[in-house]
Amino acid sequence: MSPLAADPAGARAEGQRLMAGFTAAGAVPVETPVLQPAEVLLDLYGEDIRARAYVTQDPLTGEMMLRPDFTVPVVQAHMAGGAEPARYCYLGRVFRKQEDPAAARASEYLQVGYELFDGADRARADAEVFALIHGLLAPLGLRAATGDIGILRAAVAGLPTTEARKSALMRHLWRPQRFRALLDRYAGRAPVTPERAALLETLTRGKRPASPAPHLGLRSRDEIAARLDRLAEDAATPPLDAAAVTALETMLAIRAKAPQALAALQGSARALPWIAPALDGLAARLNALAEAGIDPAALDFEASYGRTSMEYYDGFVFGFYAEGRADLPPVAQGGRYDALTAVLGQGGAIPAVGGVIRPALVAALKGGG
Repeated sequence: MSPLAADPAGARAEGQRLMAGFTAAGAVPVETPVLQPAEVLLDLYGEDIRARAYVTQDPLTGEMMLRPDFTVPVVQAHMAGGAEPARYCYLGRVFRKQEDPAAARASEYLQVGYELFDGADRARADAEVFALIHGLLAPLGLRAATGDIGILRAAVAGLPTTEARKSALMRHLWRPQRFRALLDRYAGRAPVTPERAALLETLTRGKRPASPAPHLGLRSRDEIAARLDRLAEDAATPPLDAAAVTALETMLAIRAKAPQALAALQGSARALPWIAPALDGLAARLNALAEAGIDPAALDFEASYGRTSMEYYDGFVFGFYAEGRADLPPVAQGGRYDALTAVLGQGGAIPAVGGVIRPALVAALKGGG
């Protein structure tokens, strides 16, 4: 049975110990309702979490869900009160469906976390959250993995191609296989199916396939026409620059200790010069981590790290893992989510970064589980 399966003895005590560490760092303890409104929040989670959320219908408040994490409701509550600097911590249960019986992971487990809202110095804020969690988990000897979604976003945003193509790539950053398929197609490397080739040939001749019905499935005739216009526009767009595509693929494959990874990324910047500001942010973070007592040379950095986790992360991302325990999820993980505060801020925004720990795992690993 997984250590997460039944909130083993000591998990809540471990959670309280971690909470004490967060409050000592200046965080204010907060709670959020277990039942959350689903309409807005489900769109903010990644595809994986949306599929695993417990959703129910309330006759008065509409569609609701059991809390799948704390970050989104904490951000929502903070932004409702104004975009002011703050530190929060929390301890409580989260709920996620589990579809793989072999993984033996719980659908309900404790989560303890720390959220920092402060735009004065992003690098120092990133380092503060990481170093705090690193220190609390130090006795376990976990492996720390880091990445930066912001660098990948910057790489895509600067590509010399249409906004439609960049938007599609950005939308699929979190789905590596789909992202690769799109990149191959935009680079002119993907084979074109006979059906697609016939459709594109028709469109380039200025004709439209017949659509006698006002609707096809859930799409109206106007929606179908707009889709055909986008396909025609895309077919007329030149392929992506081969050097830029190669540099992007090389960048995505980078896995090294943080200083070596930064040097490799700077090499990629020769073909992708628009990522230079994002790399300056990474360099500043490594310096801030060193000042916080973390040796950057001991940190693993993966350029693609975090691409299958929460879609609201848009910068620094990290996770802590038990070596030799591939059966376990991350003991802790977190990242930066500046854009999320703007989405929930009703006109306001503030840079923010946070992280969560699974106290049941901490307790189990301490006990040799």
